Amino acid sequence: MEFIEPNLAKYIEQHTDVEPELLYKLNRETQLKILRPRMISGHFQGRVLSMLMKMIRPTTILEIGTYTGYSALCMAEGLTDKGSLTTIDKNIELENIVTKYFSLSEYSSKLKYIIGDALKIIPTLTETYDVVFIDADKENYGTYFDLVFDKLNIGGYIIADNVLWSGKVIDDTIKIDKDTQALLDFNDKVQADERVENVLFPIRDGLLIVRKIKN
Repeated sequence: MEFIEPNLAKYIEQHTDVEPELLYKLNRETQLKILRPRMISGHFQGRVLSMLMKMIRPTTILEIGTYTGYSALCMAEGLTDKGSLTTIDKNIELENIVTKYFSLSEYSSKLKYIIGDALKIIPTLTETYDVVFIDADKENYGTYFDLVFDKLNIGGYIIADNVLWSGKVIDDTIKIDKDTQALLDFNDKVQADERVENVLFPIRDGLLIVRKIKN
């Protein structure tokens, strides 16, 4: 869901760098062939993620929720020369499209793609990270936050997608489902955590950017 009216959204995209050709092709293939294509980050949010990474200049990125690999490729643009990005997703049916576009990318050597349950995989990871991007099952956002926090370097960032959940987080006319409740709990959890500073941007479906300031 976009939180600005369509003509303004179009103007914003017209004044944002165009998608690199590889990302344009991945976006198009996702729209044409993959179930629930709206899950892709897309042009504007993808350029936001790219710009943020170019500002942060991370050496290590962990992504929870690969989908078709679009956001990973965007974030890889900002890695340092020796940087790497690890991305985890349990949907094996998307493996072919992810590996296809990763292999075509100039950042292919920096990308590590793990298929499996992030809840089980994260505790086994031995690296520490400068950035963690959470864009997976909403019910476990709080758990993912807890699992990665000690692996996040001081001054590092957690970025959580979909935290406005199509406006459901403030819609008191509907029955709250489990995903909406999970996001409400997650947003409140972050807001109350004195170890971080945070800001919520109304970019597409909401990006919550969290900076770790102490253990």
